[in-house]
Amino acid sequence: MAAPTESVSETPASKKDKKNKNQVDETELLTVPEGWKEPKFSKGDNPKGLLEVSSFATLFPKYREAYLKECWPLVQKALGDVFVNATLDLIEGSMTVNTTKKTFDPYAILRARDLIKLLARSVPFEQAVRILEDDVACDIIKIGTLVRNRDRFVKRRQRLIGPKGSTLKALELLTSCYVMVQGNTVSALGPYGGLKEVRKVVLDTMKNIHPIYNIKTLMIKRELANDPELRTQSWERFLPNFRHKSLSKRKQPKKKTTKKEYTPFPPPQPESKIDKELASGEFFLRESEKRRKKMNEMKVKQAEALSKRQEERQKAFIPPKEKPAIKKTKAAPTESKIDIQAIKDKVKKAKTKKLGAPPANPVSSAVKETKKKKLKS
Repeated sequence: MAAPTESVSETPASKKDKKNKNQVDETELLTVPEGWKEPKFSKGDNPKGLLEVSSFATLFPKYREAYLKECWPLVQKALGDVFVNATLDLIEGSMTVNTTKKTFDPYAILRARDLIKLLARSVPFEQAVRILEDDVACDIIKIGTLVRNRDRFVKRRQRLIGPKGSTLKALELLTSCYVMVQGNTVSALGPYGGLKEVRKVVLDTMKNIHPIYNIKTLMIKRELANDPELRTQSWERFLPNFRHKSLSKRKQPKKKTTKKEYTPFPPPQPESKIDKELASGEFFLRESEKRRKKMNEMKVKQAEALSKRQEERQKAFIPPKEKPAIKKTKAAPTESKIDIQAIKDKVKKAKTKKLGAPPANPVSSAVKETKKKKLKS
């Protein structure tokens, strides 16, 4: 009986050892040796070729016709190296790629499909031809249906591009991807890790999260990746935690309707016209009396309206109130002491003074005076 007890005691320790081994294996798998590349798929790996013919076709917009017509010989040459045929139909506006008997790489047709898709999405041939390389992939992100309002969608798409394309250029440098924003789609071309980051940034931008936050996080991750000690550690403590700021509350309406308290009983029924007549006693009056009462009410109303009308007419004949005339009163002379003696002296001087011009002949004046004295005597 002792043997089974020993085996039971050994089991938890063995489980822990297995867990530790699994964890070590996972970390080893995550680290890739520097300079390592996957070996290329050659004709020796598939000497007999493909059994069936595979083909893919895609449509392109009218404005791409001139560019595609110009660069199509280069497309045929690039696809000819992997033994894939390419045809351009300008009448239907489509591009078609299909395998041949010489095609040995089964994945080459999928790369050719991605190539014509990127060319249809306004990606230049110099960038799109990189899809034929082994370590390059593409991702076409549809953003047209993520935002309902068209104006808001255009603003957020422009935010992703940035002023003079600066935001898009920063994203390309950090992810080592080529990004093309055209219409309702975003075409990305580059390594798998970079495509994952580009998709995250694009979707967050459409969700109204500014791309500068994600770009800042990518810059910090790039610096941390250079440190060999931090490769196996968690980077949560280094990454910025951008909190969503609470925006101001929506504008409150001017007229607020307050809900009444719920009562299980219905509101009382409003009184009808007959109920009002019964309460006032009009219901029991005769028709003639009713008519007379209505006529009296109408006359009273007419009289009131007539009086109002006459008042309005008479307003034009009522003279405006004039302001009372204010008489200008002269300022009272200042009281000053009158010098009576000085006035008397002035009068005496005036009496002694002879007014007028002096006499021309003094002798004749003296003769005249003597004659007057004689006459008086």
